[in-house]
Amino acid sequence: MLPLYNEVVALGRDPAWYLDGGVPDTLDGRFDVLAALMALVLLRLEREPSRNVQQAAAMLTELFVEDMDGTLRQIGIGDLVVGKHMGRMVGALGGRLGAFRTAAGDPSAIRAATARNLFHEAPPSEEALDFVTGRLTNWALLLDGTQADSLVQGRMPRP
Repeated sequence: MLPLYNEVVALGRDPAWYLDGGVPDTLDGRFDVLAALMALVLLRLEREPSRNVQQAAAMLTELFVEDMDGTLRQIGIGDLVVGKHMGRMVGALGGRLGAFRTAAGDPSAIRAATARNLFHEAPPSEEALDFVTGRLTNWALLLDGTQADSLVQGRMPRP
């Protein structure tokens, strides 16, 4: 699952999210992009009935948690409060899963979920919101057209 996780992280680091999309280029903004991308991958994987794919999705989530824990420690968050931060981060991932699951197929709901979950630090311009919403929507469609086994092996489409 590490190859898939690394691909998701690499996509989240794409400067276009921050330059063209206007997502704040901060720790929080980068987390918001990564959490949105992770949510879309996990939603794609959850639609597969295969036990192996479901186990892979759980492993992908564990990699996310381990990476976020390590990142918090690297930036100097102390042991006493890492758990509290991790709880919020996992909750944020769960919130994005719910938001994008509910919004699926409804362009205005996807746009609202994108605005709420990626731009909560500052309201985006219409152009920025259009860019990010369009890119996430396009990527979700590409994920839908990708075999789950390919995703599990880290072969992920690029928007």
